[in-house]
Amino acid sequence: MHKPLLAPLLASLLMTLACASAQAQGVYRIVGPDGKVTFSDRPPADAPAQAARTTGAAPAPASGTATLPYELRQIATRFPVTIYTGNDCAPCTSLRNALVARGVPFTERTVTTSEDTVALQRLSGSASLPFGSIGGQQLVGFADAEWTQYLDAAGYPKQSQLPPSYRPPAATPLVAVKPIEAAPAAEKPKAAAAPARPAPAPRPADGPTPSNPAGIRF
Repeated sequence: MHKPLLAPLLASLLMTLACASAQAQGVYRIVGPDGKVTFSDRPPADAPAQAARTTGAAPAPASGTATLPYELRQIATRFPVTIYTGNDCAPCTSLRNALVARGVPFTERTVTTSEDTVALQRLSGSASLPFGSIGGQQLVGFADAEWTQYLDAAGYPKQSQLPPSYRPPAATPLVAVKPIEAAPAAEKPKAAAAPARPAPAPRPADGPTPSNPAGIRF
């Protein structure tokens, strides 16, 4: 009895699925030989390398925890690793290489200026390098067994699980250097105006005058 109604419903359902499938295919951006850009839901047959889905291009290599596997990202968020290093410091290099070999993401801060040294002493209680932290645990110096023990306790995998696209963040100074702004040039004081000279007294006229009837000159 309901068979006549079943066919239209099936047709409507198939039409909806077809539209959804077409939308899921994505849109292709095609650049022609003349440089003209067109968009299509079908990839070009003659130049597939020129077509790129607008729904998601290949991601560029990124740094930080965003590109880490889920479990490693959770560990790095709960127990972040930060190391403090200096120039011409062999133990610093050994610590850095050990973390890279194990695949531990870390942040590196450099100690090169007197301001950095003061900040390091306030942070660790000494000026010894390297210095590091795993979560809230602080470690002075580098002993492979000690670092391995605390990394294991934090849950870091023993073998690197970093993806090929991962790039460690660049090392930054412990104390950010703020450029000194040049002081504005002082305005030159304006020269004081020369005092006005009094006008010379008028020279008495030659010959007798009412006030000098004899015409005497002094």
